[in-house]
Amino acid sequence: MSDRYTHGHHQSVLRSHLRRSAQNSAAYLLEHLREGDDIIDIGCGPGNITVDLARLVAPGRALGIDASADVIDRARADAPTELANLAFETGDTYSLGFPDDSFDVVHAHQVLQHLTDPVRALREMRRVLRPGGLLAVRDADYKAFMWSPSDPLLDRWLEIYHRVTDANDAEADAGRQLLGWVAAAGFLEPRYTTSNWTWCTDEDRAWWGGLWAQRVLESDFAHQTSDLGFTDRSEQEQIAEAFLRWAESPVGIWVVPNGEVLARA
Repeated sequence: MSDRYTHGHHQSVLRSHLRRSAQNSAAYLLEHLREGDDIIDIGCGPGNITVDLARLVAPGRALGIDASADVIDRARADAPTELANLAFETGDTYSLGFPDDSFDVVHAHQVLQHLTDPVRALREMRRVLRPGGLLAVRDADYKAFMWSPSDPLLDRWLEIYHRVTDANDAEADAGRQLLGWVAAAGFLEPRYTTSNWTWCTDEDRAWWGGLWAQRVLESDFAHQTSDLGFTDRSEQEQIAEAFLRWAESPVGIWVVPNGEVLARA
């Protein structure tokens, strides 16, 4: 498969990934983990969540995989040396290099939204799960994003974002699609829940608004929007300024809804 990652791995994107933890991004899964579980974290990025999962399943192994060799190198460099059960490898979501029935848990956070064939990827995840093993997937739903104060330029940003993901044959609104995809992949006993990231403090606004202002100007998303003819530099700069204006509002809020599914192989 040939998937194009909408965001890329610009440092503004990694700033977002580095803030994630098992507690703020995989809470729906944590009570189901057991000591000794073998877990694979697909699309692990810089590995923050993987590290937390490794601590929770020890002495079971925790393996993070990502398609980007540079990101895996960073995850390895930052990994706590005391976690002997933790490892990182490059890997292909559609063709995991492991035998059938290799893991007790498969976790994928904010991954399926970027794939051209999420059901095929889910079937591969089911292949490497042991009978009765647990799938845990979580994805945002961009159409359901909520923010205030309103700004037409932020509405325009969301329109452009959907146009880019459509061009990439990806699904920006994956959060609402997860249950159907998981069922189509043959999983059993699926349970759908939702949870939000909410940015509403001065620190949150500065972080979220600042990283998106940079993304719309410098990340792979910025290059794709211009390469595809969906916007130009002048409009990108206006959208970046809109994110910074939002960040400066003392009453600014931004809510990111996420769909979550737990299911059994």
